[in-house]
Amino acid sequence: MSPELIAVLAVIAVALAFDYTNGFHDAANAIATSVSTRALTPRIALGLAAVGNFVGAHFGAGVAKTVGDGLVTLPTGVGSLGVVFAGVLGAIAWNLITWYFGLPSSSSHALFGGLVGATLLSSGGVVQWVTIGEKVILPMILSPIVGLTLGYLLMLAILWAFRKGQPGRLNRGFRWAQTASAAAMSVGHGMQDAAKTMGIVVLALYTGGFQDDKTHIPGWVFWTSATMLALGTYAGGWRIIRTLGRKIIDLGPPEGFAAETVASAVLYFNALVLKAPISTTHTITSAIMGVGATKRLSAVRWNVAGNIVLAWVITFPAAALIACLTYLVVRPLF
Repeated sequence: MSPELIAVLAVIAVALAFDYTNGFHDAANAIATSVSTRALTPRIALGLAAVGNFVGAHFGAGVAKTVGDGLVTLPTGVGSLGVVFAGVLGAIAWNLITWYFGLPSSSSHALFGGLVGATLLSSGGVVQWVTIGEKVILPMILSPIVGLTLGYLLMLAILWAFRKGQPGRLNRGFRWAQTASAAAMSVGHGMQDAAKTMGIVVLALYTGGFQDDKTHIPGWVFWTSATMLALGTYAGGWRIIRTLGRKIIDLGPPEGFAAETVASAVLYFNALVLKAPISTTHTITSAIMGVGATKRLSAVRWNVAGNIVLAWVITFPAAALIACLTYLVVRPLF
């Protein structure tokens, strides 16, 4: 095999490994609320999330193109694949660290930070800071604000609409409704997160000279990225599921339905309309906080929320730093 082919295969392999870790790291995004409210059993919820991730991946082409063609300009030649390889390894490492501590950080921002960090050390690589600001930093700030606000407003609307209902009957009804909202959330997660892996694979194929169009996504890339994300999701990331489902607030079925509905709507809008790669983790977590705040502000465990927000803030630079160190090690191999 040629050096170019070996390098491309190495990048694809590490990208799919990231896809798998993304699945079990972010499984909580789709199912934590449904499991904590007992709307779904854990394995049924994970199966539903895996199927939703697989389906959603096939609608994420716009996000994939943004990741593959907008965030960094790589140096020419096979050496540029070493940049991508180190960047993705940095993201995987940060995913594993935050998973170990049960922190729902953003796999998306870990990936972006890893790519930026490795690019900064490369000779001839350029970070597109304007695009980073528009497509990564701005959504990172706005999506939690939007998720928190909409979660609060939708929960208020539900409380008003069902103010005369019997709590027992309402809980049973919203447990059924959560099946639909969890499925919608799973599809939205697939649109966003599998698409990011697809963008990396296409970037590797184009840079290695195996396709001429840097935005075209071959069919096999859709299927492999979707499958790896689904498998990772079905493996389950129970540490983070416990954090999202139980440690931020005590969720009931109406609260779970409201949080999932808001988060999935935000994900769909960004993937299909804006084609912006936003964090599913930030979106669902902030929606849960907004929903919980309708009870009373003290219902949200703000110390836990503060630790989560801190992880959000440091994810991008931490993954970038790990990728920089990794690039120094792997550069001689490419």
